Amino acid sequence: MIPVVAVMEEPLDAKALREAATDTRAGAVVMFEGCARDHHEGRAVENLTYEAFVPMAVSELEKLRVEALDRFNLTGCLVHHRIGFVPLTEAAVVVVTASAHRKEAFEAAMWIMDLIKERVPIWKRERFTEGGEGWVEGQRLVP
Repeated sequence: MIPVVAVMEEPLDAKALREAATDTRAGAVVMFEGCARDHHEGRAVENLTYEAFVPMAVSELEKLRVEALDRFNLTGCLVHHRIGFVPLTEAAVVVVTASAHRKEAFEAAMWIMDLIKERVPIWKRERFTEGGEGWVEGQRLVP
């Protein structure tokens, strides 16, 4: 059985998460994959590494999930985040939201992603193609 939230070193299985969100009440299922890309702020990126305080990260992801279920009237929600080495094009995070209507599913996925960056103790380090590396600052969202 697939956990509804997870922080793991293994590659994320978006297809399995999508299948776990299947529900006859859901008219909409949104799956967001945040993938490692080859650039950041004008610099070429070779790969990413994520670190986390795993017990707290899992706890915060579960809190976000529960809040999203209630706030957006979801029928399902799964959130998995990868830690460790993440090659380019592979998913670092997968969020799946399901609801009766598309608006709520889309809004919930975006809300979860925004709050992951703000509240969850997971940190991203980029290794640059020309050499060197740097930590990516989290985002503080202002209404």
